[in-house]
Amino acid sequence: MGASERLSAVTSLLSSLEHLTTRRQNRPGGLNDWAIAKHGHARHGRPLRRLLDAVGDERTTLALHSARVTASAALLLPGDGRWRGAANLFLGVSGALLYPTHRYGTDGSDQASGLVQTATGLARLAPSPQAQDALMWYVALQSNLSYLVSGWIKLLGRDWRTGAALTGVMRTRTYGHEHIWRLTRRHPRSARAVAHGVLALECLFPVLYLKGGRLTRPVLGSVAAFHVANGFVMGLGRFVPAFAAMHPMVAYTSTPRSHPAVAGRDDRMPGTLGLLFAGAAVTAAALAVHRRLRTTDHPYGGTVTTRHGNELSHDGTVTGQDAAGPAVVFVHGLGALPAHFSWYTRALNANGRQWLAYSRAGYGPSRRRAETGHHLDESVDDLVDLIGAAVPRGRQVTLVGHSLGGEISRRAAARLGARVHSVVYVDSSHPEQLNRSGQQGRNAQHVEEMIRMTSVSLRMGLGFLMQTPEWVMNLPATVRGRAMAEYADPRVWTAALREWRSAERDFRSFDGPLDPLDAHALVLSAQHTVDRDPEHLLMHRDLADAHLPGRTVRTAVIEGADHDGILTDPQFAGEAVRRILAFLDDTTAPAAAGQHPAPAEQEAR
Repeated sequence: MGASERLSAVTSLLSSLEHLTTRRQNRPGGLNDWAIAKHGHARHGRPLRRLLDAVGDERTTLALHSARVTASAALLLPGDGRWRGAANLFLGVSGALLYPTHRYGTDGSDQASGLVQTATGLARLAPSPQAQDALMWYVALQSNLSYLVSGWIKLLGRDWRTGAALTGVMRTRTYGHEHIWRLTRRHPRSARAVAHGVLALECLFPVLYLKGGRLTRPVLGSVAAFHVANGFVMGLGRFVPAFAAMHPMVAYTSTPRSHPAVAGRDDRMPGTLGLLFAGAAVTAAALAVHRRLRTTDHPYGGTVTTRHGNELSHDGTVTGQDAAGPAVVFVHGLGALPAHFSWYTRALNANGRQWLAYSRAGYGPSRRRAETGHHLDESVDDLVDLIGAAVPRGRQVTLVGHSLGGEISRRAAARLGARVHSVVYVDSSHPEQLNRSGQQGRNAQHVEEMIRMTSVSLRMGLGFLMQTPEWVMNLPATVRGRAMAEYADPRVWTAALREWRSAERDFRSFDGPLDPLDAHALVLSAQHTVDRDPEHLLMHRDLADAHLPGRTVRTAVIEGADHDGILTDPQFAGEAVRRILAFLDDTTAPAAAGQHPAPAEQEAR
């Protein structure tokens, strides 16, 4: 216990000294300016916000860090009194309070030291040896979990499996090291061996509990050397004492009970946690089944079977009766849901316009029955078949596609011909985006890894740990529950991974040009998308230019919106749907009056 608390005290001492020497970052304009950072905690209740406001005050921050320096230095002194428990608890609690106010400059080392300090503080003040043993087991199990999860998460990444990860990390600005990077380039086999060695060390960390504890020293020694290397090469100096602070607890719990040094140790904690884990696993499985039943349930709307055998579930207000204007068909993006369009459909209902929304094959209640490998043309065929079956014959449609749904809509419009009145591209994908945009081309691999990682985690039953994302909370209250159930169901992510691989293959091989479309067009771009990647704005212009002269073509940037917010944020969705309704009014009114279509026009903001 003494070794652990002293090592974690070194971490907190270094951390607070760093913050004291960079106090300017907490002042107006700094990276940790609380006047700006506090808006990230607006969703919390008033008592917590007020507490954080008090901690975020520069004078309070200075006082807390000064006290942490004093407490950390005191814990490095010899002694075994109960005051050490109070000092550890102060460090753990104050670190947790300061963490939200120091968004930049804190990292996993601060979390690890806070965990050790809180546990050792409670152990120092615990009334019985059994409680102390339980707390030391807690720290040891947390240490095992940190390495185990880190290793298996890395294993999902292609670069780690191929051994290329070390070279990639060493060439980054944040954690890279030019000399080591050159060595990895010069000796690729050695670099792969090191990367695979790190994987093995982390994934197999718990083996130190085997062989009567004889593996403890070599495993802990290897892990300590790993942290020292990270500290030197990657600049993660505080990680060395932070994670090493958990190692004495690991050594204590992995020692056989027959050893005199641990005589009388209480080992009920692992068994208790095992029972809790089993209960959690049963609960997670039950929640997963409940989500699956809710996700696949489709009490309203209808189902269309496409030429590929896929069963598409759809909902909406399109009827067989004559209605003014085209039917609006919503096509969701990659890994998205029809619920993303909830604010849009509400506005259409209020304006008396009919609409249709559906889940692509594999999403929600829709089922993919196709026996061949997936390709984007399959999704396009499905959309064409859906419109043929669910929209009355002779009725025109307006295709509203978001992200990948915009590209699927564009291709479907080319096949549907005169059946399409207009296409609305909502922050749409472009088939050349991976080739024209260096940013998106580089990020493609990371997108696939993120989707695959989430899919694997959800298939393991970890959906109950998924936090409700902000875009779900921004949706109308009546659809949030179902939207979250679908989002946390692995089927969505499995379908997204299948579609992403198809889209990447297709986009990489696309050599243009875009098919000309004889339909009206509205191209809406999210400001954050085009600000981050100006090339995307040019590609959105290409989408507009692909529509033939004589048709109404408009483009607009929704100011302040991001890629999801243009659909789910009430303010930005309201602005987008206002433009859609105005566009539909302008392009359908002349036809209703028996006039010729309006001349092509361009509107750019």
